[in-house]
Amino acid sequence: MAKLGRTNQLIVTKVVDFGLYLDGQELGEILLPKRYVPENSRVGDTIEVFIYVDSEDRYIATTDFPIAQVDQCAYLKVVEVNDVGAFLDWGLPKDLLLPFKEQTRQMQAGDRCVVYIFVDSDSHRIAASQYLDNFLEETGNEFTQGQEVDLLVSGNSPLGYKVVVNNTDLGLIYANEISQKVYVGQSLKGYVKAPRPDGKLDISLNTLNSKARDELADKIVQYLQANNGMSPLNDKSSPQDIYRVFAVSKANFKKSIGGLYKSKKIRIEKNGIHLI
Repeated sequence: MAKLGRTNQLIVTKVVDFGLYLDGQELGEILLPKRYVPENSRVGDTIEVFIYVDSEDRYIATTDFPIAQVDQCAYLKVVEVNDVGAFLDWGLPKDLLLPFKEQTRQMQAGDRCVVYIFVDSDSHRIAASQYLDNFLEETGNEFTQGQEVDLLVSGNSPLGYKVVVNNTDLGLIYANEISQKVYVGQSLKGYVKAPRPDGKLDISLNTLNSKARDELADKIVQYLQANNGMSPLNDKSSPQDIYRVFAVSKANFKKSIGGLYKSKKIRIEKNGIHLI
């Protein structure tokens, strides 16, 4: 069945002067306006389109695609606020409604926010919500330790940063494990530290497999060789200082120098690490 707010592959059923009609199955015939019609389109062709509702509540198709679709999250800009809510620029001529009841704070034109896109069950229109918790599961059941995931930073927390994980779950990056600039609306790659017993996800921005650990250890040794056998960085250094020199998290740096220490390649002292 054709799905509202999603990309669909639909068959052309009729060619008219003002566009094409597509087989929307249970949604009925859906108009693809002339300005979006691919050249030489004929009855029976299959066309990839996005389906939304126009200002007169009619299903309409377009070959333009929005920044995000239904059941996805996106960081969008408010272009207008009126008596029904805020309207967001999501890449289509008709802006996306963020109703007042779906806002976590009062929005103004020019603001940006992370929202979840859904089909409102009452109006059958596509809408947005800032209440991500109402839509995203916090199960963690489909994730494994060390799994690479796509992240969208959705907000601040006293413990760090909240993130949307693969558009399905919510996770948290702890502040004391962050060694790079992170901001709301940023898209990142991350790694699942471990699914917690309560189903929530702890996320890390860095992970090291055995090859990466060896490469980092070599990088540290080369740095020491180029700097008279010494670095002021050690396991007590700040994450920011470590990232500035080696572009890795403090946790991964500690693992590498720990391995170098055990193999008797370095000494770890109060003033830094020393090449043996």
